[in-house]
Amino acid sequence: MSAQIAYLDSSAMVKRYVEEVGTERVRELYLEAYAGDVRLAFSLWNIGEVLGVLDRARRLDRISEEDYARTKRAFLLETRRLVRLGLALIVPVKSVILTHSWRLVEKHHIYQADALQVASAKYVRATQFLVADEKLHEVARNEGLNSVRLG
Repeated sequence: MSAQIAYLDSSAMVKRYVEEVGTERVRELYLEAYAGDVRLAFSLWNIGEVLGVLDRARRLDRISEEDYARTKRAFLLETRRLVRLGLALIVPVKSVILTHSWRLVEKHHIYQADALQVASAKYVRATQFLVADEKLHEVARNEGLNSVRLG
């Protein structure tokens, strides 16, 4: 398997299951993972964030109950499948990563959740960092990550 690791923050992960700007690039990336050309990575934290985004869309009637249940199931099943096949890596929330993220919070004046994304990507030595947020994109670039802005 290739040494390429593409780290997805929560906004990038959502684009796999919700059609929006950047969805096509994320779909391509998942196909690259299934082909064994790249390994996907994301923090364990991201799973809760993605579920929260889906739940919020349901509560605001942006998606139906049926679409919520279908999308949630697809997300969880695909994530489990990718991990089992060795095509994705779930980065645990470890004290060493949290400690690094605290320094990023102070250095870049960002939220803890965003700092955790950068610290996790650096922890796994990601070759790409996919994100939608402009500020997080800039922070990631300033921290030496090959950040790709999706939207």
